Amino acid sequence: MIASALVASGPPEFRDRREAGQRLATALVPLAPAHPVVLALPRGGVPVAFEVARRLRAPLGLLFVRKIGVPGVEEVGLGAIAAAGDGNAEPVLNEALMRQVGVSREVLTPAVQRQRAEIARQQAAYDGVAPAIAGRLVVVVDDGIATGGTMRAALRAVRHGGATRVVLAVPVAPPEALADLAAECDDLVCLVAPSDFRAVGVHYADFRQVEDAEVRQLLAEARTAT
Repeated sequence: MIASALVASGPPEFRDRREAGQRLATALVPLAPAHPVVLALPRGGVPVAFEVARRLRAPLGLLFVRKIGVPGVEEVGLGAIAAAGDGNAEPVLNEALMRQVGVSREVLTPAVQRQRAEIARQQAAYDGVAPAIAGRLVVVVDDGIATGGTMRAALRAVRHGGATRVVLAVPVAPPEALADLAAECDDLVCLVAPSDFRAVGVHYADFRQVEDAEVRQLLAEARTAT
């Protein structure tokens, strides 16, 4: 494991996502000889992952994740569904929380179907050729982690896709989330893991929303560079 964690204090650690990606890429340079594939969680993870892929001279793809909420209270997450590249989207559900709120898998079926359809729509919208991940080392990148629920689904989707080694790489995350996700990956790299974590955005001076046009542009640039 090549994880590095620092306690954050003072002003934001990262100017923007691109700068965070450049710093993350430096920590990931030892992986370059293994010819990894880099997968980003759109949209916020794409500028970060672009810099990682460019430094490692690796193909860049998207890893689509959607939250599955309690019917009628969608902001309460019961799990997530993810698809690596153009693969099938598979749900990862919090069985303990489902029992606590009295929701069965059958009740969640419509929500799972809706989110699976949304992932298919996103895959078509970005119209990118997904890099193959079977038998490869895959680096999964986002701009940060809050609770880890969606990232857990993302990592399992990569495993399901046949990756032989999975590395989770993010600029910032709370220590508890990193501890929970450690079992889902082979290696974990995080630049800043503050014990008083509040939100991903406070660690960036510029955390404006990433637009679809920027995602498409970065994917196109990455394709021409590899």
